[in-house]
Amino acid sequence: MTVTTSYRRPGRLARFGTLISDIVARPSGAIGLTLVLGHLLLAFIGPFIVPYDFTEMNSGLMLSKPSAAHWLGADHLGRDTLTRTLLGGREAILVTGIATPLAVLWGGLVGIFFGLAGGRVDEVLMRVVDAFLSLPWILKMLVLIVTFGTGIEVLIPTLAFFYGIPVIRIARAATHDVVARDFVQAARARGHSRGTIIRRELLPNVRDALLVEGAMRWSWMLLAFSSLSFLGFGVSPPTPDWGLMIADARGFMSFSPLGVLAPMVGLSSLIIGINLTADALAKALGIDRAQKAPV
Repeated sequence: MTVTTSYRRPGRLARFGTLISDIVARPSGAIGLTLVLGHLLLAFIGPFIVPYDFTEMNSGLMLSKPSAAHWLGADHLGRDTLTRTLLGGREAILVTGIATPLAVLWGGLVGIFFGLAGGRVDEVLMRVVDAFLSLPWILKMLVLIVTFGTGIEVLIPTLAFFYGIPVIRIARAATHDVVARDFVQAARARGHSRGTIIRRELLPNVRDALLVEGAMRWSWMLLAFSSLSFLGFGVSPPTPDWGLMIADARGFMSFSPLGVLAPMVGLSSLIIGINLTADALAKALGIDRAQKAPV
């Protein structure tokens, strides 16, 4: 009697569970993931647990100190600082949570195409990318935002476009490492189309690098979004937003420092959480973030 055994590759859910376990096994990853999940949970349930309406103004509470009724005091319009801080990340998470995958998607596909094409096409197009990256990001985004407006429908594609351009370099570098391998050459010899090679051979092998890059882009995009709000080009009042709160309260720091410190803690804790998670994710996937992309 012949006994045959078969090997079944673990499903996507099992691989995802293993990846999460590897991240949590590292202290930095556990802390980072806890911070990120805490902010995501707060973004969903925040409107149901905050003590006050974020638009409620009370002239008798303007720049008031912390009290039993208002734990973090009130801002210059008499609005509860704790309420607005707890809700201050919702718009940022929504906008950047949509823009980040879009940036990784289009930048990754373009970078893979450049890496697969190679030759002079690759060199010429990458010089265009380098020239674009040499310009200050804030000036480039402000041009579009001033031209088309500051609504979410403008901020999402703007952030996705500008933060997708650096992803091109990462995807191209990862593709260069893969494209010379035997299985890609064999696919070319079999006459597979460029789209088939990208889908079957390249994407599965550069996916991990793009996943780590996407996590890092998310933190940088959050900073950009908050910076735009701080400058008055992000969300519009009275929407609670950390960058907007800092801009509004900076002139009253001597009277109510918590108006600046509270949103700063909210923003920095989320960004620190994402960075710690991204580091642990890179280690779990065996990605060397210090490796530089070739020019």
